[in-house]
Amino acid sequence: MDLNVQMLGTGSAFAKANYNNNAMITAGGQTLLIDCGITAPLALHELGRTFNEIDAVLLTHIHADHIGGLEEFAFQMKFIYGRKPRLYIADTLVEQLWECSLKGGLYQDENPTLASYFDVYPIAEGTSVEVLPELRIKLLATAHIPNKPNYSLIINDHFFYSGDTVFNQDLLHSLVQEQQVRLIFHDCQLHPPGIVHACLSQLLTLPASIQELTYLMHYGDDKPEFVGRTGLMRFIDQHVVYHIDPLNFTVNPL
Repeated sequence: MDLNVQMLGTGSAFAKANYNNNAMITAGGQTLLIDCGITAPLALHELGRTFNEIDAVLLTHIHADHIGGLEEFAFQMKFIYGRKPRLYIADTLVEQLWECSLKGGLYQDENPTLASYFDVYPIAEGTSVEVLPELRIKLLATAHIPNKPNYSLIINDHFFYSGDTVFNQDLLHSLVQEQQVRLIFHDCQLHPPGIVHACLSQLLTLPASIQELTYLMHYGDDKPEFVGRTGLMRFIDQHVVYHIDPLNFTVNPL
């Protein structure tokens, strides 16, 4: 398995120096975009890449920093590149995405639907789905905003990627000790209190055995002030390409 991860952004919802926390994963010669926030089109442009290089997109939840770039993505793919990308999304979010977020802007033809722009693949929580060759993802419901569906990801069985979540020490212990997760990309609010995100002070209570597996993302623009203050955890940086070792799930910048 050849797995590379490049964050289009690593910023919190209100960050400006860092773009929205969206990731590109390349495996089997194809590319998956995890979330497509407001800044995704600009980030791709700055990297010298286009939406046409994206084979599929997967969404974790319905917030603008995770879906705000989908309208442009849809229009570019339909009218510039002439193809439908695959859209993987929790089955609980399909109607909400169209009716509450995309319908107003994408309403062009008579009676359009989400399927007018994407090949839609609804995913049930807990079901492992091969979204790219050699890339399997399982959705895990995690708490973020009360009464708002939100999902984190288990990637290839051993890689946990949080889709915005409050601190859940029991879950992280279970993932590592019982499910053999060996790599964690976790959202991190740098300042307490951690109301809708895990905050750094909470994550620092994790045992060393979990901290050393953990990379921090979705942080504020004052991140430079916290370098060296994250215990055994490390920050992941936007636009850097990281190779994920297929044997031990270590992270190496390319």
